[in-house]
Amino acid sequence: MLSGFLFSSLTVSGGQLQAAEEVFFTDLPIVASVSRLPQRLADTPSSVTVIDREMIRASGARALNDVLRLVPGFQTFTASDKPTRVNYHGITDDSDFSPRVQVLVDGRSLHSPLFRGGMNWELPPVALEDIERIEVVRGSNTTSYGTNAFLGVVNIITTDPALAHGTSISASNGTQGVRDYTLRTAGALGMAGHFRLTMQEQADEGLDHRAVPLEDQNWRDRNRTRLLDLRANFQLDTRNHLDLQFGRVENRRLTGRVDVSTGAPRPSDPLRPLDQSSTWMQGRWLYTISPEADFSLRYTYNEDRLENAVMLPQYGKYDPGGGRGVRHEIEALHTLLPSEHTRLVWGASWRYDTLKSPSMLDDVGEVSRRVGRVFVNGEWRPWAWFTGNLGVSYEYDAFAGRHTAPRASAAFHLTPENTLRLGYSRAWRNLDTLDYRARQRISPTEFEWLGNPDLPAEGLESWELAYLGDWRALRMSLDVRHFRERVSDRPIQRIRAVAGEPYTVQPVHDLLVKGYEFQWKWQPVKDTRLAVSHARVRIDGELTSVGRRLADPATGSNFSRPANLILYMDLSEQSAPSRSSSLLLMQRLPWGVEFSLARYWVRDIKWTRNTNTGKYNRTDARIGYPFVIGRQRGELAYTVQSLDGAHAEERMERIVERRHWMTLRLDF
Repeated sequence: MLSGFLFSSLTVSGGQLQAAEEVFFTDLPIVASVSRLPQRLADTPSSVTVIDREMIRASGARALNDVLRLVPGFQTFTASDKPTRVNYHGITDDSDFSPRVQVLVDGRSLHSPLFRGGMNWELPPVALEDIERIEVVRGSNTTSYGTNAFLGVVNIITTDPALAHGTSISASNGTQGVRDYTLRTAGALGMAGHFRLTMQEQADEGLDHRAVPLEDQNWRDRNRTRLLDLRANFQLDTRNHLDLQFGRVENRRLTGRVDVSTGAPRPSDPLRPLDQSSTWMQGRWLYTISPEADFSLRYTYNEDRLENAVMLPQYGKYDPGGGRGVRHEIEALHTLLPSEHTRLVWGASWRYDTLKSPSMLDDVGEVSRRVGRVFVNGEWRPWAWFTGNLGVSYEYDAFAGRHTAPRASAAFHLTPENTLRLGYSRAWRNLDTLDYRARQRISPTEFEWLGNPDLPAEGLESWELAYLGDWRALRMSLDVRHFRERVSDRPIQRIRAVAGEPYTVQPVHDLLVKGYEFQWKWQPVKDTRLAVSHARVRIDGELTSVGRRLADPATGSNFSRPANLILYMDLSEQSAPSRSSSLLLMQRLPWGVEFSLARYWVRDIKWTRNTNTGKYNRTDARIGYPFVIGRQRGELAYTVQSLDGAHAEERMERIVERRHWMTLRLDF
């Protein structure tokens, strides 16, 4: 029944949207992404940002990663020939994926053994139109979700098929080759079932290489993504509920390099399509034991593929990053109320990953990896002025060994409107399969990269002091978080432990990440809503014992070169902007017209070892006119991104220019 309560609280139908907006801005919502218990924001052990469907639409976002610009401390950039990614409090890597923030869709992890144990943001398995809300946990949550929730969790909750109805089609057309088409339909399946089906294609010509100096015009950009997403659920009887999901997403983008003087493809890295896909299915059974307890069982299957092959004279067919990754996962969850003042959730999961990559695992074949985990979270509220949370998880990884992750927090409700919280957590992040097992050749007799089987897990010890104000009479809320996060054994790629040996991954940095962040929401009048966020982050690094050894010139390591020592430390310390802010204004105008404006301020950031990005500002806007002509309903909307004009977000050689498009949606 507890999960049933959560289920009903997280979904609204189209006819209920206006009421849901009022609740969202005048009352703090119930969330379950922190402890996996449905809790008020004032009771959770970590800070949470909630983005509902109205905010997603108002943001003018066309891609999932852009929505997270609204979350304090989160950073992303516009995709180009360089695939986009997302980080929280920095600590980015020289890879194309984001492994330190767990991303979930309806409980299914989007992290993959093929994509370096991280999330491929070019393969979002859900259309923005199908997202009911996004709960972002700002702080480590490995206790509830395992190793990838090292710094936080992005939990995407999609619209319940039982509350969706009808059919809608939409088309967008705009500059930079924007051509998007979406078909969504939903209905009943007999007397006890409902379904929701979405088909979508998005395409664009990407960023313009001609916007940078001639010597940097050695790249081209073009992207296309196709999505099929089906979700169905069945209320089998008063106690049993079944939810099924199936889908596939495909992406093709242009990769490779050209000769800037002739425009001809570079022989060692010619222009070619990079094809990647993700196929999934998930089943979840929920059994209501009693009004105070329930049990759920979930099975998930994911298959990811990537093809990026090129023929090299010295090697033959070479497919960097290419291959096939498969994940099977089973999770059981039991929620109960042991006493009047205590709530408890405990569970266990087992995961089996396989990875096959002829170029990255040369002569190895398929590598398998097993991970098992048990966890428990409890909430204790003996008095109206106090809520305590305590949790712990134990995880066994066939590559990384055994780790325990505890968490504790105490929330003091000073008044019904004001809460102060103190929290502590310890977390571990096991590295990806290639970090341990890679065998990448650059010729029949020479290796480029070898795995390091002795890598320790990346560690985190985190303290936070937070304040939450919920002033309903003023239609206003404020969430402030001060954090101090100590990261140990931060791994760095492309290090030669000894001169002449292949590259490896080495744990060379210990980091101290500290700062504060806040989010403020206000609805001064019925038709005006405002959301503001800000983060200030400072990262200080020092060498680990391994780092100090490799920094000795006697080792011959490339890490010991003074220039490289600076580059690697800069990658750690400058991977988050010192300051970043966002503002979202939503305004309902006469005749039902909806106007919104999103503004972002970002200081300097370093996404990769050899690139830098200066500070930039960005403004996006949207205006939509919902119409009814006879019996036909729909909306005509205009969206513009980067209204300020050209700026760089990931590197100075990739310029983001103004992009705008018109969208027509018809509802049946």
